[in-house]
Amino acid sequence: MVLSMERWKGKVAIVTGSSVGIGVAIAESLVNEGLVVVGLARRSEKVEEHAKKLAGKKGKLYAFKADISKEEDILKAFKWVTENLGPVHILINNAGIVQQTNLVEGDAEKWKKIIDTNVIGLSIATREAVKIMKQNKIDGHIIHINSTLAHRISYQPFANVYPASKYAVTALTETLRQELNHFGLKIKITSVSPGITTSELGQTNNFVVDENLMKEFEKIPKLDAEDIGDAVVYVLSTPPHVQVHELMVQPIGAD
Repeated sequence: MVLSMERWKGKVAIVTGSSVGIGVAIAESLVNEGLVVVGLARRSEKVEEHAKKLAGKKGKLYAFKADISKEEDILKAFKWVTENLGPVHILINNAGIVQQTNLVEGDAEKWKKIIDTNVIGLSIATREAVKIMKQNKIDGHIIHINSTLAHRISYQPFANVYPASKYAVTALTETLRQELNHFGLKIKITSVSPGITTSELGQTNNFVVDENLMKEFEKIPKLDAEDIGDAVVYVLSTPPHVQVHELMVQPIGAD
């Protein structure tokens, strides 16, 4: 199997949740490969800062302010991208949140925020990308950044409905694959499931992490965000007839 990113050079990719962590690493990896990347984030100024650092690279990074839990934001983003940069060829559904609550005494509003972003927002963005790819006869690629918690649940404080949202992403990946086959579309769909990644805790949603929890977190084997950027490039590099349906990425020594 020959791996190559050549067919994607100059094409448009959208990366959701691209202001911190894994989203930043994915955006940078794609820019380095010569793609035109649009980073969607509530804190778009963070994406703009990163875009300045990537000036002079093969590709280019643009920022667009959008909250993935809001359908109108997603529609505006895809409309702007299409009208200003061209049709999307790649969608990376990276945006995802956790909320500091639990199931036993849970806050239903926080549960809804997780589902609205991790499941509904992902589905809306996917729908819009497929619509554009179909209209423009593009054999594109959609990648869901999932989690190892979508395959096996281990106790984590404040997990609440987060693992359930990721199990939903696993189901959505397979359901979309079947739908794409049914409609005769050659759009690829991949789930990339990282283990715990260095940048995960404390960087999004003003998530305040208990000091003792952070000490325990430091002892756990972790991936770097760049590892997931590399994983995305690997998946995109596969030949047109090859589909990586699920890629699980774990640090050495993980349970």
